[in-house]
Formats: sequence, C-alpha cells, structure tokens
Amino acid sequence: MCVAGLLAPACPAQAKAPASSADFAALAAKADAARDANQLDQAAALYEQALLLRPRWVQGWWSLGTVEYDLNHYARAARALAKVKALDPKAGTARVMLGLCEFQLGQDASALQDLQAGEKLGVTGDPQLWQVMIYHEGVLQRRAAKFEAAQQTLSKLCSRDVMDVHVDEQLGLTVLRVPGKDTLVPGSTGSQVVFAVGHAECVNVQKKFDQANREYKEIVQRYPQYPNIHYAYGRFLIDLNDTAGAIAQFKQEIKNQPNHVFARLQIAAVDYHIDSKDGLPYAEQAVKLNPALPLGHYLLGLLLLDTGDYRKAIPQLEIARKGFPNQPQVYFALGNAYARAGRTKDAARARAKFLQLNQGKQ
Repeated sequence: MCVAGLLAPACPAQAKAPASSADFAALAAKADAARDANQLDQAAALYEQALLLRPRWVQGWWSLGTVEYDLNHYARAARALAKVKALDPKAGTARVMLGLCEFQLGQDASALQDLQAGEKLGVTGDPQLWQVMIYHEGVLQRRAAKFEAAQQTLSKLCSRDVMDVHVDEQLGLTVLRVPGKDTLVPGSTGSQVVFAVGHAECVNVQKKFDQANREYKEIVQRYPQYPNIHYAYGRFLIDLNDTAGAIAQFKQEIKNQPNHVFARLQIAAVDYHIDSKDGLPYAEQAVKLNPALPLGHYLLGLLLLDTGDYRKAIPQLEIARKGFPNQPQVYFALGNAYARAGRTKDAARARAKFLQLNQGKQ
C-alpha cells in the first residue's frame, strides 16, 4: 500500500538557515523525485542523507517512513515514523502508520496503542488507510481476547459496506471468541464455520436481520457441536429481542461445553429484571467457575439485589467495583444496596461517585 504524501506537516520554524541549506534542498528534491518515480531504494538513501543535515525535518522522516514501509522494511519504517511521533505528537496518520509497522513486527501491544492513538488524533481522509487502520485494530483486539471491543471495531467496516473475506474471517473469530495468532486451514471445518459466522454477523450489522438469521440457522444446524456456535447465535438473537431463543442457545452451549462461563453470564443478564430468580443460579455458577471475572460478581450482585438479598449483594458488588472502578452503573447498584442495608454514608458516597462518573461519560 503506497501512502507516500498523505501527511505533510509544516517544518518547524528555524531562526537561521544552516550553512548546508543548499545541499539539503538539493538532496530533498532528489529524494522526492526518486520517490515519485517509484525508485524507492534510491529515495530512502537520499532521505537519510538529507536528514543527516536536517534531523528535525518532519516531512523527511514521514517520507522515509512511508518509503521503507512500501519496501516492507518495517523496522526501518518504524524508526522513521517514531521520529515523526516525537517531533509532531499530533500527527495522527504517522501514528497509525507506526502502529501498522509494529503490527508487522509482531509488537501487538504497542501496535494497538499507536493505532488507537492515531485514530483518536485523526487521520487523512484516504478511505483505504482508514479501513486498514480499523481492520488491524480489530485484529489486535481479538488477539488480545478483547472480543467485545474487537466486534465493535470490526463492525465499523461492515456498517460502511466493506464486505471482504478478511473482515468475515476476523469477525467470525471474534464472535466465536478465538484469541491469538493461529491461522485457519483453508477448506477445514473451522474455516467454513468462521467465515460463515463472520459473514452472518456482518450482514446483521447492516440491519439485514432476516438474511443474517437464515445464515446463522444454517451454520448452527450444520455444525451444532462447534465451540461457541450456539453462544454466537444466542447473542445475535438478543439483538432481535428473541430472549427465549437466546436463552435456549446459551443452554445448548452449556450442554456442549459444561464449563462455559460466558453463556451462563448471558443467561443471567437476560433474566435480570425479567426472571432474576431463574438467572441467579447461572450467575452463581459463573462466579464459582471463574471467581476472578468482575462481570460475574457484578451480575450476581444485581440479581441478588433484585431478589431482595441485598446483604449478599453488597460483597459481590464491592468485588465488581475493584474490577470496574470507573463504571458508574456499579456505583449505582452499590448505592441502592447500601441504602437498603441502612448504610447511609456509604450509600451517599457511592451515589456521589455514580453522578461524577456518569456526568463524565455524557
């Protein structure tokens, strides 16, 4: 992907032109000409020479970085783009390109950080670069088992009608909760399921619900034992407000995988306020299976509170607060539980924290 010329920040003002300004100008012009003529190796060498004369030349570092990227020299490109990041911290496009280099180098954590920072700063209007950024951000989130975040990210591509097998693959892996870097074997059962589920989910994002439902039903019927297939379909049915169908799918997933924590949590979440008493044992089982998961304690606390057992709800919600220190709904629930237990000062503090966090999110 050639992205040379997408970023052209102004060069820093200089109080006095250096003695070698003529040499610098000549080298810069030759480097630009070589780049434009697609003589990339020559362009890279010329940019390096020019940067020796003017090491704070932001556009030069950018151009060198993009040339090296197009040459698949990702380590060299990353070094150049890191210079842009240091000299111009608000250059969002350069930050994204740095993240793409780090992705190629296997530096997943820093790649995700730089991609998200670049997205926040703002990138060039080139739609191709935006698509590449969003795709790689979603891949990195999925690899790190941040499945909900990855699904939201990859869904942005579907919402813009980016229908692509790579998007289907990553979205399928995401909703089926497959982390890591393992690749699919072409033509295998796993490959067929992943691509089919990913396509159905992408169609769902585009609000073609009937088509998505048909596709999900077909793949579930063909591969009823595939891990997380019923879980994925159940979550889709929640979007359709088919809570009974969703719960049936989650229960089938538990039958397939008896220790499935998230299927239990989904049942607990669906049952909250509808049939909290029925959802309570699923939340209790989820917490027992994975006591380190704050979401389990939060849902268990909500269900206990909703069924009138506020004393048992409080310690569960307090555990959830440690895991979700910035989530206002946790403090809202805690405030209610403390109030019902007669702990008025604790209730006031929890409610004040809820208001503070809730206002910050508006």
